[in-house]
Amino acid sequence: MNTGTVIVLLCAATLLGLWVVTLWRAARNEVRARETHPPLGRFVMVGGKQLHLLQKGQGPDLVLIHGASGNMRDFTHDLMDRLAPSYRVTVLDRPGLGYSQRLDRDGATIFEQADHLAAAMADLGVQRPLVLGHSYGGAVALAWAARQPGLVAGLVLLAAASNPWNTPLSRYYKILSHPLGQRLAAPILTAWVPQRVVTDTIAQIFAPQPIPPGYADYIGAGLTLQRDALRENALQRAGILAEIDQLVPCYAGLDLPVEILHGDRDTTVGLAIHSIPLSRQLTGARLCVMEGVGHSPHHADPDAVLAAIDRAARRAALR
Repeated sequence: MNTGTVIVLLCAATLLGLWVVTLWRAARNEVRARETHPPLGRFVMVGGKQLHLLQKGQGPDLVLIHGASGNMRDFTHDLMDRLAPSYRVTVLDRPGLGYSQRLDRDGATIFEQADHLAAAMADLGVQRPLVLGHSYGGAVALAWAARQPGLVAGLVLLAAASNPWNTPLSRYYKILSHPLGQRLAAPILTAWVPQRVVTDTIAQIFAPQPIPPGYADYIGAGLTLQRDALRENALQRAGILAEIDQLVPCYAGLDLPVEILHGDRDTTVGLAIHSIPLSRQLTGARLCVMEGVGHSPHHADPDAVLAAIDRAARRAALR
């Protein structure tokens, strides 16, 4: 055996060893994430798929839909307890994220997610709810109203993705949504991403507001870094622009109360691109521009969000 062959075999063995270690670390980190951040709610089966949700409170039904890369803990950290005295609040992990199962391997569209959540709520006896959606979740809320006309009492949209944009998909999502990236990049990220990267990403989302005390530890970043969650989130993010193109023509037919809140310092979902046009496209829309607020209105000013929910409930004759 010549020297070149030996070198090739040694390199192959090293790469194989690194890949085995990566898969082991990825599995270990997923176990740790689930041990440190266990399910908060219960599981229901919808169309043969497991959906994780939590209900609390009494009153008119209110469903909260979280954004990309997140889970229900974004709402249970603070907002849900504020709402429970006045509403029966249902929070959930969107399909493929947190503890909810993926609907398929192609990435669930906003329409598929809307149908899935609507079916789950119907099974639970949640009829004609108010639906609040944050960021990506706002697009799902809009799709829900479009697919279930008359069965959604009203919408509360927080920094919602709602109109087309012209910036390209980031390299991160291009790689992670590619078939090769799905197989290789996801395990590498699950295994090796350090906590400081997660904290820095959270800080960028909240800017210019600081991260709320205790939020970074509470949210369960390890749940987001699970391999299937990374894969599903990337596919959802890669597909949403084309889906919003399909959604926009539906806005003219929506006839329900809509409260829109959007920070003027939001650099994740631009106010001028999304909520300002949306406020003109929806007959029942009222826009509140929150001065100095970034991408998380419900953390920056929860009282303003509660007031918007109450306005939507009154306008929908739920109060």
